[in-house]
Amino acid sequence: MGLGLSACAGDGGEPVAQDSPAASAPAPASSAPSSESPTADSGDDSAPPAEGDVAAPGTELKVGDRAVLPFEYTSEKKGTIAVTVTAIEKGAEADMAPFGEKAKGMTPYFIKMKVENVGGTDLAYASLKLDGVLEGGAGTGVVLFGDIPGKCDREAAPTEFTTKGASYETCALSATKSSPIIGASFKEGDAYRESPVVWTN
Repeated sequence: MGLGLSACAGDGGEPVAQDSPAASAPAPASSAPSSESPTADSGDDSAPPAEGDVAAPGTELKVGDRAVLPFEYTSEKKGTIAVTVTAIEKGAEADMAPFGEKAKGMTPYFIKMKVENVGGTDLAYASLKLDGVLEGGAGTGVVLFGDIPGKCDREAAPTEFTTKGASYETCALSATKSSPIIGASFKEGDAYRESPVVWTN
């Protein structure tokens, strides 16, 4: 449950924060299972789409829309999920205090989402992160690992996330020093890296 925010240092030395954020952070040291987030009911009566009925790269959606997506967490954990971005909420600069000096001047945004298991494969403990999108469509240039307890809790998939229809809720933390974050993007896998699925307010 570490917090990470750093700028690329190039030679393995101490990272240096930059005014124009081009930050990156190592993957979390721990991927310990988390089952604190209860499995949520889907709340709609429609049957989940077939596995092949996935959102095309470049699909543009609104907050509240549901997208079926291919997902690979590891070579052993892959399948089809559905993601509904339920809110993109602006936080306060003071919320970034746990990230230290490098986070000064940054405004956090909380990307809240519901994740469903559409394919029925074992995706227990997998973790999904969406990235913030600025006005104009650019990325934030900032990569954060961690969460802000009580405001943006990043949850891994629970133990029960192994069957079709299982779901949970989580939050991805994003931040910016420049333009407001107005959207969230899914960039997992080669097909979506250059042409992500994007939700906007």
